[in-house]
Amino acid sequence: MVVALVPYPARARAGRPWRAEDIKDNPFTLGVASGDALPDSVVLWTRLAPRPYEPGQGLPQTGSVPVDWEVAEDEKYSRVVGRGTVQADARDNYSVHVDARGLSPARTYWYRFRTGGWTSPTGRTRTTPATTATVARMRLGLTSCQQYDEGYYTAHQHLAGEDLDAVFFVGDYIYENAIGPQAGSRVYTGDRRLPEVFGHECVTLDDYRLRYALHKSDPDLQAAHAAHPWYVTWDDHEVENNYAGAVSQDAVPPAQFLQRRAAAYQAYWENMPLRPDRRPNGSALPLYRRFHFGRLAQFDILDTRQYRDDQAYGDGWRQPGPESENPSRTLLGAQQEGWLYAGFGSSTATWNVIPQQVAFCRRRLSAQGSPLSMDAWDGYPANRTRLLQAARTAGITNLMVLSGDSHINLAMDIKDDFDNPASATRGVEILGTSTSSGADGLEKPEDWEALLRVNPHMKYYAKRRGHVVITLTPTEARADFRTLPYVTRPGAPITTTASLICPASHPGFTPA
Repeated sequence: MVVALVPYPARARAGRPWRAEDIKDNPFTLGVASGDALPDSVVLWTRLAPRPYEPGQGLPQTGSVPVDWEVAEDEKYSRVVGRGTVQADARDNYSVHVDARGLSPARTYWYRFRTGGWTSPTGRTRTTPATTATVARMRLGLTSCQQYDEGYYTAHQHLAGEDLDAVFFVGDYIYENAIGPQAGSRVYTGDRRLPEVFGHECVTLDDYRLRYALHKSDPDLQAAHAAHPWYVTWDDHEVENNYAGAVSQDAVPPAQFLQRRAAAYQAYWENMPLRPDRRPNGSALPLYRRFHFGRLAQFDILDTRQYRDDQAYGDGWRQPGPESENPSRTLLGAQQEGWLYAGFGSSTATWNVIPQQVAFCRRRLSAQGSPLSMDAWDGYPANRTRLLQAARTAGITNLMVLSGDSHINLAMDIKDDFDNPASATRGVEILGTSTSSGADGLEKPEDWEALLRVNPHMKYYAKRRGHVVITLTPTEARADFRTLPYVTRPGAPITTTASLICPASHPGFTPA
């Protein structure tokens, strides 16, 4: 549906201050979200967008609107425990980021927003246990990669119905590519016609803002956000495919590319449940951060895009060599590496979990002379070695890496020496498939047997869409891979196609 552009009310333009009462259409079209939960607080998010597919999205380009929020212990809001008013400012695209504090640990809460005569949908969230608490179980969802023009977000509909403490989203929340019939791509959104604003690649701040509006208007994505607190990090498509720090894949001069990155980072912060003090400073946004779930788990969320060295040998799958194996190369940057390793040293958790973007373990395509992905950790092996050494030095034995990016499901053992299957296993990696990117996919792709044969540390491999549910206890970790038979039409059922167990006493995956 294409909506005609209509300006905001004339009375507001004529000199009277803009007021919430001037909003004539539902401003909560993008739903609500929560995230970055702590034992005593959680971030609550919404963004006002009465006409989400229009430049300006139906609101004036200056000024602010008061938005009320409240948090309750019950869905009927009979026991309200927090409320307040914040200003949704045009400079931040009328986004709202509330750090709701004074909450109790390990509690479920409900929240909502109001402005003018409008009330948002209700969201449900949950605080984490006290840092020193003994915790019997944590269940989390792992998801990523939701390309709008390659499939429906049915996996998120099922994710919303899972019994989870948190969702970890590890990158590619939007895709910057041109979409719609005018861009030559099929859009799996029923009979809806997309306006021309989506027919070109995202470059400007308005481009990225509109692309987030498109994705966030999806009802299944809204349902998953409203059901659980999310912890998010980005990968490449939130800015540009396979960018590396200040280096564009299209050889754009760094100063020019950093302007684009600044726009993308601003739009990302506006649309994610991140704390108000984590807003970007120009083209910089420190996104790596640490959370605890009692004594059971420590989560070190990484950023493998903003600080990395450029990919070796021009990117892609290349033969490794002196350039990729240079010991000074970094995927994380010196400051983030130091922060991560210091966190290893202070950790008392049973499980040390690293949500990040790209494949951590080595992935060969053939037995001898195989190319490796220069965009993943295989292109930065010295950084991987430093990370594993820091974990060993800190005495960490239960390392778990959560990844995305590749649009496949992989369960892998992290080996001391990937050339020696008998070498020590230092942890496990769960690489989750995409939500929609890559369209339907296959449960057992053509290279299934060959890939598992040349990578003995791989315990599961599939190419269907879906998400992973991970259950952590003091004695074991369980990964349930939930997949869909199709995403190119709506309504797909979900099935658990594989379940694997990693004992806490010694790392390594075995079938459940």
